[in-house]
Amino acid sequence: MKLKQLEGLLGSLEQFSNPKIEFEQYPTGPHIASRMLYTAENSFGDVSDKVVADFGCGCGTLGLAAALLGAEHVVGFDIDADSLEIARDNADELEVDMEFVQCDIRNLSWNGQIINTIVMNPPFGTRRKGADMDFLSVALKVVASESVYSLHKTTTRDHVRRTALRDCNARSAEVICELRYDVPQLYKFHKKKEVDIAVDLWRFVPQGKQ
Repeated sequence: MKLKQLEGLLGSLEQFSNPKIEFEQYPTGPHIASRMLYTAENSFGDVSDKVVADFGCGCGTLGLAAALLGAEHVVGFDIDADSLEIARDNADELEVDMEFVQCDIRNLSWNGQIINTIVMNPPFGTRRKGADMDFLSVALKVVASESVYSLHKTTTRDHVRRTALRDCNARSAEVICELRYDVPQLYKFHKKKEVDIAVDLWRFVPQGKQ
């Protein structure tokens, strides 16, 4: 599937109608989501025929992108039942299979099939400090067997690398591209119609993997 085709399909997905600030719910736009998964597949072969998990899947954009790119199986994890309902509707609309699990990522104990690749757009930690590192720690220590792809603010690059390698069981931590994250005016405290944030797309490899 070509990049533009993938972006077009993701652009048709339903997003949050009433986002919840306590979960830092922001939509992962089709531009950034398509490039994230396209890079994971075409540069590293981490999607096609792999078992992929979408941590904090929200409306399912990243996981559905993995399914469209030929993942063997995709599981979306999210704490919010309303988000998972939207994600299920999006999967039905695209006519792809995706499993959904409601849980708090911080308490995840996964006994299902081996997950090769994790993709995520975690909370940036603006409401609860360290939320992004909590997601990363579980991804690397508990679940992922091969790789983790995650978005983090460019301003936190040094902290993310240091924490991933020192505390989160990462064998390697690499920024594979820089992207612009368009944050729309979703909450009452947002003063601007849209804010453009510089983010890094990271690829982490857990200990024990090449």
